[in-house]
Order: sequence, then structure tokens, then C-alpha cells
Amino acid sequence: MTELGKLLRSAASPLTGGAADFDPLMRVVGNANLVLLGEASHGTHEFYCARALITKRLMTEKGFCAVLAEADWPDSYRVNRYVQGAPGDADAEAALSDFERFPQWMWRNADLLDFVGWLRSHNDGLNRDAQKVGFYGLDLYSLHASMAAVVDYLTAVDPPSARRARRHYACFDHFGGPVQSYGLAAGLGLAPSCEAGVVRELTELRLHAADYLMHDGVSAQEALFCAVQNAKVVKNAEQYYRSMFRANVSSWNLRDQHMMDTLVALLEHHQRQQRPAKMVVWAHNSHLGDARATAMHERGELNLGQLVRERFGREALSVGFTTHHGTVTAASDWDGPAERKAVRLALPESYEAAFHAAGISNFMVDFTRHPELALALDKRRLERAISVIYRPQSERSIHYFGAHLPRQFDVVLYYDETRAVEPLERTAPPVAELQETYPSGF
Repeated sequence: MTELGKLLRSAASPLTGGAADFDPLMRVVGNANLVLLGEASHGTHEFYCARALITKRLMTEKGFCAVLAEADWPDSYRVNRYVQGAPGDADAEAALSDFERFPQWMWRNADLLDFVGWLRSHNDGLNRDAQKVGFYGLDLYSLHASMAAVVDYLTAVDPPSARRARRHYACFDHFGGPVQSYGLAAGLGLAPSCEAGVVRELTELRLHAADYLMHDGVSAQEALFCAVQNAKVVKNAEQYYRSMFRANVSSWNLRDQHMMDTLVALLEHHQRQQRPAKMVVWAHNSHLGDARATAMHERGELNLGQLVRERFGREALSVGFTTHHGTVTAASDWDGPAERKAVRLALPESYEAAFHAAGISNFMVDFTRHPELALALDKRRLERAISVIYRPQSERSIHYFGAHLPRQFDVVLYYDETRAVEPLERTAPPVAELQETYPSGF
């Protein structure tokens, strides 16, 4: 066995499927207020399952209060209302119904269905005055849904302002069709942008905040916060769609900066209400591993993981997940149906191949407590990255990127053979606007 293999075997904490598997991780978490849980694909059962198990322990043992997901704000907020016992949906599957666009399976899958059911049961079992846990979305693709949510909120609290919001948002009606039509025309200067109107609407909401908070206490605060977040999504999505057709990295950076801004807004919102502000983030490794340790940095890209480390330092812990081979739920093309695809054996020059060679099926490595292993692995290798689209024939060029894994994450969970997540549906409905992970798939 190689020296690297010996170091891996010495440092690895086996993952056997037992109740104590994540005891070492709980010790590493310590007093951290943010735990970032990644994934090497958007369609692997083990990643969803492990994140759910870890999150349950963080909530029950460490006082964590929310999951922040790589998902749209309004779709996720419907789940949040359900798990917190608000009127509306009768069960977890109904609460997930707004995740209806490609890639549907990313959030409408059997593992998340079980987890959302657990969140509701957990909250139902708390004392009346205890803080309930929540589920929120960090992403910015829900331009039209978020506009509708802002108008609905204002219709309830300030009908004249709802009419103003409709006028501001009507700018997008001139373009028709999917929102990328607007992004192309405005981004290339072929038509006026809607930027002024969406910025004005967010400003107006903030200006009238004190009036809106006069309604009914805590529920008014929550409703206003949700509306402001939707207005932020509209503003940032408008900018994102204008930027995405340019030949630069600005759209990726805008998206991850929006995720960071939403994370900070949620932390501050909980703190203002004197609630616990310890949160778990679920997103792809490409968003949660520090971009400065990857090829992304060389392209001028940043990501949420980098921004969190820069701001919060040791208050945050980043955990990556990866696999050597197995199956995955993914599409062959954008807007295509969910398929169960075979994941090829990891390329020989990858981190996954090095982990496979250690001969341990599933394990966790903590680079913070094993500096000798971190040093041995701290050379640029390939790292697996499967998005919502998987094309094995383009394995090297599309599904790997260069990285220094020990600098990218504090901890990595490795599963040698994984299986596809089980979608609640296997067909993809028509698309009204650009979807989560477009165009990169992450």
C-alpha cells in the first residue's frame, strides 16, 4: 500500500451505517454556527440521506434552527410554512409541490420527502414556546414567482402599493415567453432593462416597513421579511439574467453573492427576534467548497463557501461529499426527463481514485485534525462534479475540475459506491423560466 493509502486508513473514520457514524463529525462541529453540507451530484441518495441524518443531529443536539438549500425562495418558503405548522398543505408531498420545474427531482425526491416529514414531526413535538426549525431557499431563479409573491403580500397589507408593484413588474411583460428572452434582449442592449423598476420596488418595501409591521406582531415581521426577500430575488434575478449572456463570470458570482446575502439576512432576522441563529446549508460542492482552492478561482469566480469562510472563519465548518462509482439520477439534456444513469469509475488522477485505492468502502476524513494527511493530499488533483445533466462520454471535460481538496473543505465524506436518488416523478414538465442550476447545472 502507498504512503498516502496508509495515511488515509489511519485518519479515516468508517461510515458503517450505524447510529454512531457521525459522532466524530459532531465533535468537529463543536460550537460552529454554520455547517455547510455539500454534494458531488444533484442526484445521489447517500448524499441526501447523510445530510438529513447530520442535520437532524445538529438540530436535536446542537440547537441548529434551519436548513438553507440551493433552491428558490418561494418554493422553499412553502415547505417552511408546512414544517412550522402553518395552515395550508396537508402533507409533506403537497408542501413540495412548488418544485415543479426542471430539475424536479433535485428537491422532489423520496429522501427529501422523508426529511420534510421529520422536520414537521420534530416541530410538532416541541414545547409551545420552543423555537421551531425552518427550511429556506438561497437561490434566485424564481423571478416570476417572487414577483407574484410581492404583489400578493402588498394586496393584503397595502392595495395601492400592490398596484404600484404591478406597474414596476409589468416591464417584463413586454418580452413574452421565458425569462431568458428578457435577459438576452436587455443584456445585449437590444431593449431597455427593467432594472429601475425592480430596484424601486425593493426600496419602497423597505421604506414602508414600519407601517407594515403595525399589523400583527411576530407574524407581520415574518410576512414582511418574506416579501422583502422575494423583492431581493426579483432585483438580483433581473441582474443575473442580463449578465448571463455575456462572456464573463459575473452571472456565477452574482448568484453566489445572492446566496451569501440571503444567508446573512436569515441570520440577522433570527437574531433580531432573539432566536437561535445556527444554520445548515445544503448545496453542491461547487458552491460550498472554498473556490480559492479550485480552478474556479483562476477564472475569477467566487462562491458561497469562500464568502462564508472570509466572513465567519472558524464559526463555519465546510463538509464535502464525493463518490467513486455507482448510479445517479440526472438528465441527458436540459429539460430532459430524470434518468437513472451509471456513474463511471473515477478517473485515475482524481481524489476519488485515491480514496478508492485506500480500500475502505465509506469513510470520513477530518483535515483539521490530520494535518499530515492534508499535506499529503495538498496537490492539485481532479475532483468529481456531476450536475443535473450527466454525459459520461464527456466525463473528463464536464464532470471534473481541478482542486486542492484539503483547502477546499474542512471535512470530506466519501462513499465508494452510491445509488441514484428516487424522484417522486420521472417526467419533466414545460419550463416557464430559467431553472435552478442553469446553465452550468450546479
